[in-house]
Amino acid sequence: MKQTQTATPGKATLYYDACCPLCIREIERLERLKSDELELVDIHCMPATADLPDRDILLRNLHLRLPDGRLLTGVDANVAAWQYTAYGWWFRWMSWPLVRRITDRAYHRWARWRYERLYRRRCDTCSEC
Repeated sequence: MKQTQTATPGKATLYYDACCPLCIREIERLERLKSDELELVDIHCMPATADLPDRDILLRNLHLRLPDGRLLTGVDANVAAWQYTAYGWWFRWMSWPLVRRITDRAYHRWARWRYERLYRRRCDTCSEC
């Protein structure tokens, strides 16, 4: 899988956790389907930067930096990332107002469980960059 260590200005950048098996499966799928306007950056392989939250915050939820500089998190980041593929329309339902409360709640519960499972015991050796 192609990995970039830093974001390219003018492109959207999805920051993902390469130590999460489910995240890796989705990123592999996204890598095959995405346009060149979306970059994928492994959180474990990037230097700390002042314009992003710290690594621990990035690991707790999915983050996507839009080309205009706005930072989306969670369900918003996931839906926006898939808009850079031909299948983006399929993910938009997760943002519909009536469904949104459920998808947000489900995502936050899953993200909290995933973070606790993977990072309860600190392990900084799970990624080779």
